[in-house]
Amino acid sequence: MMRLLLILPLLLTLVSGCETRKTEEQEPPVGKLELKKTEFDALSGWKKDDMKEAYHAFMKSCDRILAFHAEFIGKGKIKIPTRDYQELCLRAAEISPANFKKFLENNFIPYAVFYQGNENGKFTAYYEAEIHASKKKSDKYKFPVYGIPEDLVEFNPKDFDASLPSKNLVGRVENQRLVPYYTREEIHEDSFKAPVILWADSSVDVYLMQIQGSAVAWLDDGTSVRVGYAASNGRPFRGIGSILLENKLLSPGQASMGQIKKWLKENPDIALKQMNKNQRYIFHKLNYQDGAIGALGVPLTAGRSLAVDPEFIPLGSLLWLETTLPGNKPLQRLVNAQDIGGAIKGGVRGDYFYGSGNDEVLEQAGKMNSVGKYFILLPKTMKVENNEK
Repeated sequence: MMRLLLILPLLLTLVSGCETRKTEEQEPPVGKLELKKTEFDALSGWKKDDMKEAYHAFMKSCDRILAFHAEFIGKGKIKIPTRDYQELCLRAAEISPANFKKFLENNFIPYAVFYQGNENGKFTAYYEAEIHASKKKSDKYKFPVYGIPEDLVEFNPKDFDASLPSKNLVGRVENQRLVPYYTREEIHEDSFKAPVILWADSSVDVYLMQIQGSAVAWLDDGTSVRVGYAASNGRPFRGIGSILLENKLLSPGQASMGQIKKWLKENPDIALKQMNKNQRYIFHKLNYQDGAIGALGVPLTAGRSLAVDPEFIPLGSLLWLETTLPGNKPLQRLVNAQDIGGAIKGGVRGDYFYGSGNDEVLEQAGKMNSVGKYFILLPKTMKVENNEK
């Protein structure tokens, strides 16, 4: 309670400072989002998709949505009434996976999503990484995997003043003032304090785990545990590939994730300096569920979960994705919006979840950088209006 009382008098000052920093980051402008009604027969590959896995992924989303009390699911520009979706979740629980496609055709309408007048956007991929770790610090396991620091404060200005912008901000209290949280470089200093949930044998693997958001930690006692996203320091994100290219440490032909990982491990001293140029830092928690946990709070499903920008697409919604995998292989399938990402910004933007795996999976996921589009499936009972600016 005392921390909250300290925050309130200083809220306007912090919001003003954060607005300036956000402008300097040159984030994509919030443009007009338009939905154009279409039909299932117009979706490329719709009839060929075997939706059994998609059904189970959808039911995981429903487990969360059935507990929602807000008027709409998520806070995106597309307003899906919670009650309408909860009713469909209850009805979907009574069917078999084999009947899921027919259920969707009977209860949903697909809408093409256009952002700033364009239906095409960028689609990348991510995966659940692997690290080697221990519960005890040693000469081999000396790189901390931090949990959420006690001094980290998360808040939304709109909760305090309806006239302020709605956004999640992160800071800490210093001399009774709320200030932005520590940068990555500052977190690496000896004076930084936070709970350590594991000790890893590679700072590079910890860094890549932070980019992916989660990992399977193989422990020195022969067991394993999943490590999931818990919070961030709220600082801007910069991709390590672009940092290395900008500083001419790699050529464009060497910028795959596998090659980036190899370079970072072979050049530890230079690597630390370059990694610190990405100010964003991720804090983690141990995850004892069967799968990586996305922002919706449910285990992700390989090939059926998509990270989206929740400013536009509500978490828990269904999307028909049309893009390509590395090698120009068509990717046309039903996916669930179940996660978010620091680099996933815009009305037509997605990060495709590959699943768990080793460096081979990392290489494939890291190669995906495709143009594509998606269609959002909305309940037939819902009234759709294109009035968002």
